[in-house]
Amino acid sequence: MSEEFAIIDLFAGPGGLGEGFSRAGRDPASRMKIRLSVEMDDYAIQTLRLRAFLRSFEDFPREYYEALNAGDPLPEWADLYPNQWKQAVSEVRQRVLGAEGVFEELACELDRARETYNGNTILIGGPPCQAYSLAGRSRNKGKADYVPEDDERHYLYREYVRILDRLRPAAFVMENVKGMLSSKVDGGSIFSKVLDDLENAGDGYRLLPLARPTPADGSRAAAQDFLIRAEDHGVPQARHRVIILGIRTDLAEGLVLNGPLVSPHPAQISVNDVIGDLLRLRSGLSSKDGFEAWQAALRDQATAIAASDEVPDEIRELALSLSTANDIPRLRCSHWKGEATSMPEHLRGWFADPLLEATLQHETRGHIPQDLGRYLYSAAFTRAFGSSPKLVEFPEFLQPQHRNRTSGDFADRFRTQAANRPATTVTSHISKDGHYFIHPDPYQCRSLTVREAARLQTFPDNYLFSGPRTKQYHQVGNAVPPFLAWQIAKAVRGLLG
Repeated sequence: MSEEFAIIDLFAGPGGLGEGFSRAGRDPASRMKIRLSVEMDDYAIQTLRLRAFLRSFEDFPREYYEALNAGDPLPEWADLYPNQWKQAVSEVRQRVLGAEGVFEELACELDRARETYNGNTILIGGPPCQAYSLAGRSRNKGKADYVPEDDERHYLYREYVRILDRLRPAAFVMENVKGMLSSKVDGGSIFSKVLDDLENAGDGYRLLPLARPTPADGSRAAAQDFLIRAEDHGVPQARHRVIILGIRTDLAEGLVLNGPLVSPHPAQISVNDVIGDLLRLRSGLSSKDGFEAWQAALRDQATAIAASDEVPDEIRELALSLSTANDIPRLRCSHWKGEATSMPEHLRGWFADPLLEATLQHETRGHIPQDLGRYLYSAAFTRAFGSSPKLVEFPEFLQPQHRNRTSGDFADRFRTQAANRPATTVTSHISKDGHYFIHPDPYQCRSLTVREAARLQTFPDNYLFSGPRTKQYHQVGNAVPPFLAWQIAKAVRGLLG
């Protein structure tokens, strides 16, 4: 049996990276176990603690399934399993990395992990990305007094490096947004500085790309080579992220690397492949909700679309059929499972839990009647023409009455996820509204549920997100897809022997 590696998870979010590494670590030939997770968000902490508690069992407790299958609240785990709950609370720490005194507190844990595991540790995590993301940089440009050099978020990665320097793990994995490649501070590339700092931390690291071949001459890979496209690796989502793998220099000597460390998947996975089995739901109305009221509002919108000369014939025909249809979904929430008839085998096994009889967190939002019309139009357009309409392609009577709607900044304001392709990137913005994440079925006329977003992010179906629904969406959007993390974990563990 191989030696076990301890995982330290920084900026852990709801645990996407940790879930993939933990799942890979259950293989007796490549054992890995999370020793410490650090996160600042209140609700993500609750999610992490629950998952850490569940992982402390060989099989999840029966009380977990009894509560989920019945739709009941979870029991008080501290009363039922005090030792396991205490261990989970100890493993998951709510701390603000970079705040005064936090590093000094964690340093003791880092030293203990390094000594207990004889240096067999792996550091994972993704420092917050707001300063690097294209959306964040666009917002910052609008601030008259914004100075990039004064934005501490540009330098949060240094806290990761500081812990890397202290822990000196066998390997590390750092994830961030694509915008990090082009972000500049002090007139220079922030990414070059990040690579320099990672390379020189601790006892030194060899930096390796995951999805591109490593340079044969031992030189550092080009910046773009650290970009990984999740949709190329069996994830049903076009999520492009910078992921840097570092192997400690003493362990990297003599490594022979042939081709990419994470192989491409033979076929891309579509939205319908992973959410098509979930039971159909109607959206709600933001006020005075009820099936009859929702149906009347939807039919009013469908009738207006069908009667408009501004609307393409293909969409008018679908709207007309919907305005008289009797088979539109009645429910807003489904606790029951459908059958994964078209789901690819590798993901069917990944999502499934034979003891789970329910669909978790599959409940729709409410929308105003005008948005029902926009969602219907967008979904019907996408079904007819294969791509979501730009705002200028909506008829005038469906245009939102925003002062800046003609600026071009909101061209994709209502975006349907095409059924036959990977989704666009699921981001934390899904917590604010569903306009960018419209369900492909026009008859459901709604945005994605938390469970559908979690499926696109490849969270297992038994993964429960804590907090109110808005916070659940936020956690899902902030995560690394666990199925991608699992592939990365296997590659890392394979290099470490």
